[in-house]
Amino acid sequence: MSDVNQSFGQALVKSLVGERGHIRITKALPDIDVELAGRTHEAMPYTIYQLVKHMHYWQNFMLEHVEGRKPQMPANVSESWPVETGPQDEATWQEDIQAFLGGIDQAVSIAETAQLNDPLLFFPGETKGGLLRNIASHNSYHLGEIVLLRRFYGAWPPPDGGFPA
Repeated sequence: MSDVNQSFGQALVKSLVGERGHIRITKALPDIDVELAGRTHEAMPYTIYQLVKHMHYWQNFMLEHVEGRKPQMPANVSESWPVETGPQDEATWQEDIQAFLGGIDQAVSIAETAQLNDPLLFFPGETKGGLLRNIASHNSYHLGEIVLLRRFYGAWPPPDGGFPA
């Protein structure tokens, strides 16, 4: 693995897990309960639950491409947003969070080991590193919305702290 590939991989890992630019994703989500996840706010079009499900949808879509598979493109981007505003119960919600965080772990593993400038078989003009960067930026964007919702609800920072407070 080249030094450039390794340096880019290390930068991707930091972006994927949420270092420097924002709170780590693993600190911002697990303490959210089922009630908070499904709570609606008049200033925002989505709930925390819907945001996490949307993030997970596209993260999986991009990881499939990175791993050489060809996922089915949705007919419309609206298919990546769940209709229901909240999870059915606490256990399901915790499974949703763990599945999403498992995808982050998968992306980190790829960033640490793959040749990041390898082109993707079913995504012309894109590379493994490019899609991992896209996962990081998409998740970061929506994580900001989750933090904002938590602020609206008086549920920020998380119990074990968070920056910014």
